[in-house]
Amino acid sequence: MSAQLLAVSGISKSFPGVQALKDVQFELNRGEVLALVGENGAGKSSLMKILSGIYTKDSGTILLEGQEVHIDSPKTAQALGISIIHQEMNLMPHLSIAQNIFIGREPRGGIFLRERALNRKAGELLTGLGINLDPRELVENLTVAKQQMVEIAKALSFDAKVLIMDEPTSALTNSETETLFTLIEGLKASGTGVIYISHRMDELRRITDRVTVLRDGQYIGTLEKHEFDIPTVIEMMVGRHLEEGARPEAREHAHDDVVLKVEGLNTRHLLKDVNFELRRGEILGFAGLMGAGRTEVARAIIGADPSESGTITIGGEVVTIKQPSDAVRHGVGYLSEDRKALGLLLEQDVNTNVLLASLRDYTDRLGFVHTAKGKQKSRDYVSALRIKTPSISSTTKNLSGGNQQKVVIAKWLARDCDILIFDEPTRGIDVGAKEEIYRLLNDLVAEGKSIIMISSELPEVLRLSHRIVVMASGRITGVLDNENASQAKIMDYATRMGDEKE
Repeated sequence: MSAQLLAVSGISKSFPGVQALKDVQFELNRGEVLALVGENGAGKSSLMKILSGIYTKDSGTILLEGQEVHIDSPKTAQALGISIIHQEMNLMPHLSIAQNIFIGREPRGGIFLRERALNRKAGELLTGLGINLDPRELVENLTVAKQQMVEIAKALSFDAKVLIMDEPTSALTNSETETLFTLIEGLKASGTGVIYISHRMDELRRITDRVTVLRDGQYIGTLEKHEFDIPTVIEMMVGRHLEEGARPEAREHAHDDVVLKVEGLNTRHLLKDVNFELRRGEILGFAGLMGAGRTEVARAIIGADPSESGTITIGGEVVTIKQPSDAVRHGVGYLSEDRKALGLLLEQDVNTNVLLASLRDYTDRLGFVHTAKGKQKSRDYVSALRIKTPSISSTTKNLSGGNQQKVVIAKWLARDCDILIFDEPTRGIDVGAKEEIYRLLNDLVAEGKSIIMISSELPEVLRLSHRIVVMASGRITGVLDNENASQAKIMDYATRMGDEKE
């Protein structure tokens, strides 16, 4: 029997305006753990969704045990023996372990569920995998690690030959990770092929047999275990040239006022002892891979998510921020990465959106809005930010993505926020609009505003940020001055376990 289990070649996939994958290839052998790595947006998720039947490929071939297969739905993938465990677990907490594993496939006698047979069948599967769990236990009573084991058992209950694991240790402790690794070793021994997606380099070096690297939707190369070293993998992941554009000039931070200080910030599920300072007239970049905690820091600061401990100091005064309105009152504006869902009222006009955060300034004691005064303010910001719109009465959904982003910025400038948090400020907008946003951010700091900028694009972080905070696993693993930063250095900090800091 051939050692090769799965062979993928020439896989391409495009979406409107985006080439997600182009001529991608890789091979997976029986009893092997193949790591699939790449930066955010490298194409890993798109490729796995094709293999698991969520997306259909535009071109290319997939061979399973030497035979070409066509995967047009998740059900087809499962029938072929390809199962995926997503980073976000897909279990029903109010049901038992056995019910979750065999949901929709329970043994029945006529219309009645055969509970004993279900529990026995689940128990045999769990025992065979070396998982010590009572199949009758409710999933809501399990730890995250044990829920992960149930997900694996559920995937393998379809007689999976190929198991795809997406960031399986992101929510696990060290001891729980060891348990998972033991289980994976058992899967390898049984001949199951595992595709393992993770950003944790030390983990990959330990558990994987080979590493395949994707970059910008394309196959870069595959390393055997004996060739694996972290600098080489990082270089393959970030090997593109830096985009044109001068970096910001070095600044003497010691002479700048600290406008925001965060100390000992912790949240229940992710953030651990987050500490940093933001200075006046500074762009402080936040870099890190997906799930590192960048957006969670922003949401904790503005009170959108509860924090368990920590202090926030604004302008030298310790403040209490329990909800976003508290943050606004203290001069902090947040531009969400999802501007359409959380930043704008798309069906309303530009004027309404610009004045949304500062409506009280244009409302008298009786609740009447001073329309003329508010409209003039909107016109001023439309002009200052060069928002391309027929008029301030135009519906916001009809503007381009870049101009919608400018409307969100205008909303917070109209509220006169001194601290602005931009989460993925150029996501989904074209190159020309990006340049406009870059100019705008630099103009704002020149006027004395202070900006926290979260971005998944390393060239963008390096081009705009005076200093760069790098996160991994909910912790800050490094703070770099721009002049000493590079894509490789940022990725080095971003792929640490979260408890290593220099």
